[in-house]
Amino acid sequence: MSRSDNRSGKFRKLFRQFAPGLEVLSRYDRSWLPHDFAAGLSVAAIALPIGIAYAELAGVPIVVGMYSSIFPLLAYALFGSSRQLMVGPDAATCIMVAASLGHLSGGDPERYLALMVVLTLMTGVLFVVGGIARLGFIANFLSQPILVGFLNGIALLIIVGQFSKLFGYTSETGEFFPKLLEFFNKLDRFDQAYLPTLVLGLALLTLLILLRRFAPRVPAALMVVITGIAAVVVFGLEDQGVAVLGEVPAGLPTVHFATFSLQTYGELFGDAAAVMLISFTSGVLTAKSFARRNRYEIDANQEMIAFGAANILTGLAQGFPVTGADSRTAVNDATGGKSQLVGIVAAGAMLAVLFFLTGPLGRVPIAGLAVVIMVAAFGLFDFAALRNLFAISRRELGLSLGTTLGILVLGALPGVFLSVLLTFAWLLYVGSRPQVAILGRTKGSGLRGFHSIQDYPDAKTYPGLIIYRFESDLLFYNIDYFKQRLLEAIAASETPIEWVVIDASPINILDLTAVQKIDELHEELAAKGIVLARARAKRSRARFFSGEWAKKRDETQSAYDFPTINSALKAFLKRHKQASRPESETQSPES
Repeated sequence: MSRSDNRSGKFRKLFRQFAPGLEVLSRYDRSWLPHDFAAGLSVAAIALPIGIAYAELAGVPIVVGMYSSIFPLLAYALFGSSRQLMVGPDAATCIMVAASLGHLSGGDPERYLALMVVLTLMTGVLFVVGGIARLGFIANFLSQPILVGFLNGIALLIIVGQFSKLFGYTSETGEFFPKLLEFFNKLDRFDQAYLPTLVLGLALLTLLILLRRFAPRVPAALMVVITGIAAVVVFGLEDQGVAVLGEVPAGLPTVHFATFSLQTYGELFGDAAAVMLISFTSGVLTAKSFARRNRYEIDANQEMIAFGAANILTGLAQGFPVTGADSRTAVNDATGGKSQLVGIVAAGAMLAVLFFLTGPLGRVPIAGLAVVIMVAAFGLFDFAALRNLFAISRRELGLSLGTTLGILVLGALPGVFLSVLLTFAWLLYVGSRPQVAILGRTKGSGLRGFHSIQDYPDAKTYPGLIIYRFESDLLFYNIDYFKQRLLEAIAASETPIEWVVIDASPINILDLTAVQKIDELHEELAAKGIVLARARAKRSRARFFSGEWAKKRDETQSAYDFPTINSALKAFLKRHKQASRPESETQSPES
């Protein structure tokens, strides 16, 4: 191999490790270009109106939504490991941004925008640090039922929050249930001034639903925006009280930053961590699902770095936090996008609009954007997951509904922390009450060995013996449950128990509390004439503790430590047989 080939191989390896998108582009197959170009234009047609709509949701000028739709695509195209994922504004992220910055800005729009830039940059830095520290596993941190509950709550918040824009009245409250009550009160006293906005909004909503249903390949959101502009111009709706976006500045953003107090930075840091957790979890799930569909793997840690780069570039462009966008990714996949070049083409198309077509955007009706947001939010609501939870696990259904209710009552950001707390509670509950099995011996092809008598009722058990398996590690929060279930099994036995053999094969970790409790259990059972033995304990745990106490403990219990369940059973049967002989024919049993 020549020196130049060796150097090229090293560069390729670096690209693949730190900038997989750049590595794909460096060996780009020209036959992909027509597919990527068409997919990029299709993505732009969806991303631009959604970015404008989500700017309203985040409480910022619409040009900020355009910046947040364009620039992250360029960063992700270089650093992302997914060939289909499109990044950009996300409904849940936008409403979290609004909830985070609303109280910090004190109603000052300039301060709000400055805080938003800091929040976006902080989110990006946290993503990059997390990716370098290989924290991609946090994608699995929120359980699916709790994530479903969170997104369902966000969807309801967004939908109810758009009622005033769709119906044309001024909302005077910010909470979910007061907003809902306000909506019904407004309907009860309906004003004719609302009528043009309502008629336009319902017409655009019908158009959007019909396009999504019968023409899924048509960029429905873009068609709604264009139709809304045409209706405003043709029928003079602006003069009839229909609100429109107004002037949209053209060109690139002006970069500027503000400084704040340390306390403000501290509050923003906590909010950025919450935004990162939720946006990464939803974004990486989207990336994984489309990678699985296209038969390749993504690197969750690299995705963190890519999301970080996207947010840092967006922050520098004065935008708000972004993540993987499922609707735009689905459009890319459906139109045959082959590589990360799709994002670059989409960003280029939207930049052209930003430079040359901002005039017509100023005539976009607010009601039209409300329609786009409401339909997108409705897509967040996962009815199928709730049906599955109802059929499979009512307890997890309760957790999901509890999370949704928490979002509606507490708001978006407190709801994130509620989700985290519920996740911890669920993990502790599941870990503290694992499966417990009483084992019996089975025979026959493929079944020879020791299995749960609940699964195999014909498995043979032995009078006086319990073989007990606890399907978890033994730690301070489940050791009492371990003891409780074992004593219940002893009490439920039809014959007096002489030996208890613990199948220790599932146990990888014991803490000090568990070891001490097991020693107490050993003494408690010994006082009743019951031997406590263990089988299949991992050798790496045999010396989990050191010192004189551990040495004394090992000497005391080593006689009842067996390599297999079968050897423990043989020892029991042998001692049981010896114990059943007349006392003159055998030695006294070992204590």
